[in-house]
Amino acid sequence: MAGTLRETAAPRPAADTPHGADAGHDPGSAAAAQATDELLELSLGYLYSAALNTAARFRIADHLTDGPRTAGELAAAAGVDGPYLYRVLRLLATKGVFREDEAGGFHLTPSARLLRTDAAQSLRDYVLVRGEPVFWQSAAQLHEAVRTGTNAFESIRGVPFYDHVAADPQLARAFNSSMAAFSQVLSNKVVDAFDFAGCRSAVDVGGGRGGLLRTVLLRNPHMTGTLVDLESVVAGHELDLPELAGRWTAVAGDFFSSVPSGADVYLLKHVLASWRDDECVRILRTCRAAMPAHGRLLVVNALIPPGNEPHAGKTGDVLMMTVLNGRGRTRAEYEALLAAAGFTVVGVADTSSHASVVEAVPTT
Repeated sequence: MAGTLRETAAPRPAADTPHGADAGHDPGSAAAAQATDELLELSLGYLYSAALNTAARFRIADHLTDGPRTAGELAAAAGVDGPYLYRVLRLLATKGVFREDEAGGFHLTPSARLLRTDAAQSLRDYVLVRGEPVFWQSAAQLHEAVRTGTNAFESIRGVPFYDHVAADPQLARAFNSSMAAFSQVLSNKVVDAFDFAGCRSAVDVGGGRGGLLRTVLLRNPHMTGTLVDLESVVAGHELDLPELAGRWTAVAGDFFSSVPSGADVYLLKHVLASWRDDECVRILRTCRAAMPAHGRLLVVNALIPPGNEPHAGKTGDVLMMTVLNGRGRTRAEYEALLAAAGFTVVGVADTSSHASVVEAVPTT
């Protein structure tokens, strides 16, 4: 007699099994099956990054601006293979990036809208650059970084990441654009966290294209500001707006050496996480030397919390191990850096998992 498959329901996690418990203790349990599935899926996480980069590269979200379309229609618009594109979009839809309806049409979702080039807070440039070989080749050598305690990117390329970027104009433009896109998403939350009413001037140290400074000045018309970064970076600044006429200056500089003096508030957004502790102290001391006694320093970076919950700071910390010599830090670790440079922390605002604002003043 021929065998037949027994009809079985998909395993369901036990209601009383806490996340992170020893689900594998009973290999036949539903919790063990779930743990197996989760681990296998996690081991293939790089495929989601590749799929996301593919959708961004072919501007799939742009092609959905006027409504849902099938994979075949999208493929024709993008000039790619329809069946292959369908399989990529089907995978992304499992993570809420696009949504497929019963008729085979793909729709924009809140996450997918951020891939549109015309979105108010588009992350397309950020996603594209994170799919460049400089990132994924470095990530592939994470095990070597852990084995040796050295930066993976430098081991592969032989030069520091920022030197490599500066030597490649096309990559530099793309990288600076990606950081500007990331900055735009967070700037309003950062400005919400601090009362600039008593400040007349600001210096954005290592401020890239000036996204944060632009938001500060737009929201505080009584203020003036100075953007400081490498010459190749400030050349692409985004401060030349009619509303800001006469209120800003963009200067090339090295924050390890000096920054403009005398401002009421100094901004360091997503700078310190890219550098070693000793280098961070150098940057902070440069700011301290430029600040008047009443000055304020705002350090904007993810603060890694205790516990096992997911957090952007934990992800960013491992990214630093692969491409830079910096690191993610806890609140206590940032307070220690600031103290070593002559600052006292007077307040902390957690605006998002990507950006907490640490307010510090010169230690008297």
